[in-house]
Amino acid sequence: MLRPRARRVDVLVGLLLGLLGFALVVQVRSTQKVGVLANARQEDLVQILDELSNRSDRLRQEVTTLTTTKERLTTGTGATEAALAEARRRTQQLGILAGTVPATGPGVQVRITDPKDEVSASVLLDVLEELRNAGAEAVELEGTSDAGGILAVRVVAQTSLEDTSTGIVVDGNHLVAPFRFTALGDPGTLAGAMAIPGGVEDAVQQQGGTTQVTRSDRLRVGALRALSAPRYARPDS
Repeated sequence: MLRPRARRVDVLVGLLLGLLGFALVVQVRSTQKVGVLANARQEDLVQILDELSNRSDRLRQEVTTLTTTKERLTTGTGATEAALAEARRRTQQLGILAGTVPATGPGVQVRITDPKDEVSASVLLDVLEELRNAGAEAVELEGTSDAGGILAVRVVAQTSLEDTSTGIVVDGNHLVAPFRFTALGDPGTLAGAMAIPGGVEDAVQQQGGTTQVTRSDRLRVGALRALSAPRYARPDS
């Protein structure tokens, strides 16, 4: 009779008391958390409210910024137009250098007469090099063709000039004097390059020819060059 016995009723009561104690602990902790704000001063509550409002404003601004960025990246209207404009500008520049598009601007015209037919391809090459060194950006060379008309040839980096017994061959085109270079660039600089002592004018004069340089604020280089597809070179990825 003195030995305690664990009955089912005692065990059930013990479980109920344990659950009741757990519920009381949870309730006390919840009450304590709420009590932090309930017991706060009015100044603290105002500060907390301001912080929450500022955070809300920052989040709204971030949402707006991200939405705008998403729309810009999705549509890409402005970026596409800018990219196309830049591509067109670069295409025009490369076309001028390659001789595939006409060009206009200030420059000079250099007319070379050759009554004795002694002006050689090397002299014309010297004229071209002096123009290039002086900053010529687009050049064409005119001469009389075999048909008797004026033929203009666009001069580019690959242009070749060869002497023949009946004239000069420029990129496969047979030309005879008088010759005329049209070069676009700073007129004063280009004209000065032609008048250097011991330079182009003296070389032409030594071969029995004459040189006349005319400056202009607006000239046109209209001769075009057809591009051939490269046989071996390919774009590097």
